[in-house]
Amino acid sequence: MATTKIILTQEVDGLGADGDIVEVKAGYARNLLIPRGWATRWTPGAQKQIETQRKARKAREIADRDQALALKAKLEESSTSLELKAGANGRLFGAVTPALVAEALSAATGVTIDRRAVALATHVKEPGEYKATVRLHEDITAVAPFEVVGIR
Repeated sequence: MATTKIILTQEVDGLGADGDIVEVKAGYARNLLIPRGWATRWTPGAQKQIETQRKARKAREIADRDQALALKAKLEESSTSLELKAGANGRLFGAVTPALVAEALSAATGVTIDRRAVALATHVKEPGEYKATVRLHEDITAVAPFEVVGIR
């Protein structure tokens, strides 16, 4: 099987982080990663550019880490409430998605939180108190409590 070198332009689960140079099967790169903009083809010039970006990212990382720690404290102490329509039996119409939780947490903290950084341990289909895991930095995660309230 033919393989090719690519440079990831964003984090891909099971493959690597933004800026990593990985070797994958040619079809995977050609049919999925490159068309979706998750990767670019590797060239010596592109590798030099990535190394320059890594140095700049390393300098920013210290400030980002401090901000992530502050946001973690803010998320863990905040109490967020989601109001969603519910039926007569109390079950919600639909389910709570990570995007809804991210939007509510962003409103509560004033900091934009990406929906892809939010993970829910279970499917939330009933009113109650739950916890969401929010990935803020490479090694910093926060457990943010939130409450789902059913309205009629």
